Amino acid sequence: MERLSAEIRPVTSLSNNDVHDMFELYDAYYDASDIQCFEHDMGKKDYVVLLKDQEGVFRGFSTLAVYEFDFDNRERRVLYSGDTIIHHEFWGSQALPLAWCQMAGKLKAEVPDKPLYWFLIVKGHRTYRYLSIFAKRFYPTWRYETPAETQAMIDHLARQKFGDDYKHDKGVVQFKQSRGHLRKNWVEIPEYMRKKPDVRYFLQRNPGHARGDELVCLTELCQGNLRSHALRAFREALRQ
Repeated sequence: MERLSAEIRPVTSLSNNDVHDMFELYDAYYDASDIQCFEHDMGKKDYVVLLKDQEGVFRGFSTLAVYEFDFDNRERRVLYSGDTIIHHEFWGSQALPLAWCQMAGKLKAEVPDKPLYWFLIVKGHRTYRYLSIFAKRFYPTWRYETPAETQAMIDHLARQKFGDDYKHDKGVVQFKQSRGHLRKNWVEIPEYMRKKPDVRYFLQRNPGHARGDELVCLTELCQGNLRSHALRAFREALRQ
């Protein structure tokens, strides 16, 4: 597999051509979106992790927003993941997760005493499976119950961001109209994948994923909760 290079850039530094190239990649995999909605959503983000091949062609990206919130009488910080896509020829590349963990480490280093959380909504099993690779404890999962305090935090963040589109009883964001769902040729999940515990659980919790429903997930980003590869990149950024 050809290696990808990763670059973290402020969204404000992107040119119109950058955004259009990103949308072309996104549009190849996701339906129910257009360039205007894509640009509008991009404007709400702070950073983007860009992946390029050796010829400088966009092969993937992940948009990120960083903000603070108060919960249980304590200030906390969120790294929120937006649109994320990698060209299928590069699935398995570690360029994105390593760059993402370095970004998380830099954010933690800015305010080391303030808890930092990865908050994301997930419409695909591939993204959901990343959580178990990144973190020792994340929510929700089949492995253990979500503690009441953590569930309350998830509810707080989801209601704050999505309002009535967040369905507390399901733990899912259901938009009145899809804001992007996988095209038919990418949504099918082979039977051998469906048998994997994380995939089976994701499908149980988010049966409407094919029409754009998104499972709300949360994990804390700290040295004690990250697994080896993620922790290494996180620590490197902490030391800088």
